Amino acid sequence: MIAETVCSAVSAAGLGIAVITAYRKRFLAATRIAAYSLVPIGLVMTGVVEWLADTAFSLTAWAGFAVLGVAWLLFMTTRVVERRRGGTRKERRAARAAARPDAVAPAASAPSLGQGQGSRPATRPGSASRGDDDFSDIEAILKKHGI
Repeated sequence: MIAETVCSAVSAAGLGIAVITAYRKRFLAATRIAAYSLVPIGLVMTGVVEWLADTAFSLTAWAGFAVLGVAWLLFMTTRVVERRRGGTRKERRAARAAARPDAVAPAASAPSLGQGQGSRPATRPGSASRGDDDFSDIEAILKKHGI
């Protein structure tokens, strides 16, 4: 009963402030204030305030909140342990697959070539020195990142 009265008073005060704001020709702000001030009376009319008041004094509801807290704590603990171990199972498999030199890329149809395997494609004799100069910094960046 008291919560409903307080919510009604808050709504009435908010609507009064909205009227004063509209009188000052700030219609957008007045509309926003009116919208906020109608929320408490709307909650009273839908019964949410009564439900919240009943829940706040219910031992069963507080036990439910405690169970939710324990569930959240367990979830966060598993996340911390997972991060310390190096990620999820999928990430560990991907790391092991990347460590093997004979691994095949997911979209590839044949094994990828390592550094010592295979040969470079033949280039024209005149463009070999110019091509090396152009791509030397790119190759250095790629080698720096292990690619």
